[in-house]
Amino acid sequence: MYTASGKTDRNHLLAKHAPMVKRLAHMMHAKLPPSVEVDDLVQAGMIGLLDAMDRYEDSHGAQFETYAVQRIRGAMLDELRSADWMPRSVRRNMRKVEKAIAETQQKLGRPPTEAEVAARLKMPLAEYQELLNESGGHQLIYYEDFQEVDGGEHFLDRFCVDGTGDPFQALMNTSFRSAVIDAIEALPEREQILMSLYYEQEMNLKEIGAIMGVSESRVCQLHTQSVARMRARLLEQEWTGVA
Repeated sequence: MYTASGKTDRNHLLAKHAPMVKRLAHMMHAKLPPSVEVDDLVQAGMIGLLDAMDRYEDSHGAQFETYAVQRIRGAMLDELRSADWMPRSVRRNMRKVEKAIAETQQKLGRPPTEAEVAARLKMPLAEYQELLNESGGHQLIYYEDFQEVDGGEHFLDRFCVDGTGDPFQALMNTSFRSAVIDAIEALPEREQILMSLYYEQEMNLKEIGAIMGVSESRVCQLHTQSVARMRARLLEQEWTGVA
């Protein structure tokens, strides 16, 4: 719809495409940690929609909806990036840990010990454990995981079904949920217990340390390593096409 001057009616486009913004926000939110607010994604997406309206020209040779989706998704990723407090250097180190875990496990046919991972990284065990301490807060999913890989897909998108319905139910019905459960069950028993106490019983690191008979710092190390093991397993499934 155009105005008398021939320009696109912004209010009409906003009203028409607002549901698309909400749908994209819910689809992305269903694959993110609970700490991410869907309203923040919607707000960022609306900014992306406005940006698309300002930049779009018929000469682009693409439908407005196709162009707008790219801008909306990009704005949402920018919002996640701005809220992502973990330094890139820490993320880079953890990617090395994930790779070392995956390679060592493939070689040994079992979950590697900390000493074996440290050896793979060519660093002393104490240095590896300090790296885990410094990386406390390492997450299962980051905004970077939604950026395109070589095949054109977005990391973890292949695990998710169409999210046009209820996003929580969509997540519960996806192979991603099953993959996460499998990754937890593949952890060493001690780390399975830790993850259960932390996520199911909602205990803090100090409480878990008291139960496990180790320091709070040690619990932090084990938790970070557990997340790295899980990401390594999920990444391996992505590389091999196993879901």
